[in-house]
Amino acid sequence: MDKDDCGPPRPAEVDDEAEDCGPPRPPAEDLEDGPEDEPVGPTPPKAKKRKVLAHEQQYLQAIPSAQMYERSYMHRDAVTHIVTSTDFFITASMDGYIKFWKKQNEGIEFVKMYRSHVGPVDGLAASWDGTLCVSISRDKSVKVYDVLNFDMIVMLKLGFIPGCAEWIFKTDEAQARLTIRALNNLDSGSIAIFDIRSGNNDPITTITSIHRSPVTAIKYNAPHDTVISADSKGFIEYWSASSYKAPTKPVVSFSTKLDTSLFEIAKAKAVVQSLELSRDGSQWVTFSSDRRVRVFGFTSGKLKRVYDESIEASQSLQKSGGPAFQLEDIDFGRRVALEKDVNNNMGEPGTPYPTAIFNESGHFGEPGTPYPNAIFDESGNFVIYPTLAGIKVVNLTTNAISKMLGKVENERFLRIALYQGMPKKKIKVTLETLDKLPQRDPTLVTAAFKKHRIFLFRSEWGDITVKLFPDECPRTVENFTTHAKNGYYDGIIFHRVIKNFMLQTGDPLGDGTGGESIWGGEFEDEFNKGLRHDRPGILSMANAGAGTNGSQFFMTTVPAPWLDNKHTVFGR
Repeated sequence: MDKDDCGPPRPAEVDDEAEDCGPPRPPAEDLEDGPEDEPVGPTPPKAKKRKVLAHEQQYLQAIPSAQMYERSYMHRDAVTHIVTSTDFFITASMDGYIKFWKKQNEGIEFVKMYRSHVGPVDGLAASWDGTLCVSISRDKSVKVYDVLNFDMIVMLKLGFIPGCAEWIFKTDEAQARLTIRALNNLDSGSIAIFDIRSGNNDPITTITSIHRSPVTAIKYNAPHDTVISADSKGFIEYWSASSYKAPTKPVVSFSTKLDTSLFEIAKAKAVVQSLELSRDGSQWVTFSSDRRVRVFGFTSGKLKRVYDESIEASQSLQKSGGPAFQLEDIDFGRRVALEKDVNNNMGEPGTPYPTAIFNESGHFGEPGTPYPNAIFDESGNFVIYPTLAGIKVVNLTTNAISKMLGKVENERFLRIALYQGMPKKKIKVTLETLDKLPQRDPTLVTAAFKKHRIFLFRSEWGDITVKLFPDECPRTVENFTTHAKNGYYDGIIFHRVIKNFMLQTGDPLGDGTGGESIWGGEFEDEFNKGLRHDRPGILSMANAGAGTNGSQFFMTTVPAPWLDNKHTVFGR
């Protein structure tokens, strides 16, 4: 094999298309219809114009794109909640601990931890302006935090077991009102309103006229000063955060719920398990017990999109979907079994607690699994939610999946939170500090089923972290690390990039014909049956045949089993 053929061979499906065999195609003008007369008979319908989201790529650049998580961080117990607030991620776990993570220019950094509750953290919510965070637990306590100073500022001891909680105040309001669903009576839909700044443990009012069943989800829409709440019977209600009554026009465009789709979840006999709003308040999305993601318009209350993520729908997609959504049969079977385990651990539909299972007498049993959630990106053009196949990023305009995060990972991701801002950092702008100004670093943090960790997804550019295998291939790793330490690879480009295959680099000439080992010349392969090209992110040596390794290497972006025992795998 010639030296300029250095590198892995392309898979068959990416080979250049062969020349057309047969007579040449007719000129374009000969393709026009012969007679100009209209054809006799019915005319076919006009093709529908395909919807296109303007500036889609710019929006997608603000969403993480990595197929694998970059790194993970520990909790002492299984993580149950994640919220993002200003420049912070706040996470909570089954053992009652809460951790604050500060967004940095790249990634996140741990800053503080609290033992907030004796039992599990059963609810975690950040205010609309990001300044306050509240946690609740079955120990009948409520803890309030100043997010910017990551400090606990208020502790409430309630006379009842709290359910879900949500802030319902605007930035300029004197009261910091907090809604808490009481769980003393499982047949009650009462909602207590507290003023956190008053220092009083008693609610300022209790609302009993909105719901007749336990409330499972509450969300405050600050731009419209309206609260959306859902109960265990699947009924959804809008109510004013000021008057606690149903909103009227122009806040909403309907005069009766019969003109909306707010009964859809109740008709499906499902229960809302999570509810999130777009940043501008124009849309909201639910994840329900029937494993469907539903997107609603706020003003109209109409259903805009429905995505079925049940096991049955996933099995159908596995059989007839495209290769981008299919998994290997063994892997898919394992994920289905894991999904059934997840569903069994979530408790019965209608449980007001995301982490609690109730027994027949209505008392707490063992903590269960947190419910998955669906969120919007900052533009409101994409909805993001975890599934058994990975974390999907769906374009609401084209109704297509734009990205799939974590498809190659083994974890079942459940709760997600997205940061798309820019960390606030005080830097005096000069010519010398221009390159130090904070840059946008979209980051998605997620919790997984029965995992004591949070997982970090970022975009596929920036630093690349590599795990090497010196025990299995010592000479290859020594060659790679020595070249790296000596600056041999500094400034070298990726000279060979093939979409859906691999990226190749390591040639100081930049054209695929140069490079040598640290010993001069070439060295032998080091194959190991435990190291295969079985996933994206495999680090492997480029060569021009057996025993011709030099300095060039490549990284796979898809599994490439045809390269096994032909190229030395020495890292991931």
